[in-house]
Amino acid sequence: MSDHIVSSYDDDLKELTGKISEMGGRAERLVEDSIKALVHMDIKMAEETIEKDIIINSMDQEIEEKAVLTIARRQPMAQDLREIVAALRITVDLERVADLGKNIARRTLALEGKNQPKQLVHGLEHMSELVLGQLRDVLDAFTSRDEMAAIAVWHKDRDVDAIYNSLFREFLTYMMEDPRNISYCTHLLFCAKNLERIGDHTTNIAETIYYQKTGLPLEDRQFQDEDKLD
Repeated sequence: MSDHIVSSYDDDLKELTGKISEMGGRAERLVEDSIKALVHMDIKMAEETIEKDIIINSMDQEIEEKAVLTIARRQPMAQDLREIVAALRITVDLERVADLGKNIARRTLALEGKNQPKQLVHGLEHMSELVLGQLRDVLDAFTSRDEMAAIAVWHKDRDVDAIYNSLFREFLTYMMEDPRNISYCTHLLFCAKNLERIGDHTTNIAETIYYQKTGLPLEDRQFQDEDKLD
């Protein structure tokens, strides 16, 4: 392969990496804004957040087209091919992260005018901070191609699951204690589930980064937690 072709391929990979990083940043901000809209019952922010998903969907298509074109033109193999396959996988997860954030914003619109016990939102806000922190960490791991940082994010999925289970029990308790809380808590339960799913997609990205660097699935590592729940 000539130096010119190698240089052009490297440029293609850098462009893909840049586009994915931008998409990841937009998805992260969308989720963050959706939670802010929910906590403060900001209907205008919720509506604007929903609209932002259109941009992320467009970026998803753009990255996919770029990746397919790169494969067709460069015919990469081994590590080079894994780079592009990983890019395609990660964009799928980021697109789903944005969709889940949009769902939270839609719940905010549905809650307008309903009885709203503010204390119930605090646990959800804490869960979002943890999930967003992991999303930022895994995006940094992708940019730096740091498989050990990806593994650290992968291990933290258990923390997200634990908070979700705790919130699930808390919301059910409020619903049983006062039927007036049922509608509000039901919407919050869906929001919590959306955050839990965002955590799952973050874990997927961590697994993809590990595969990208090693060519092996992350679950084959000896240090995997045997009792980790699916």
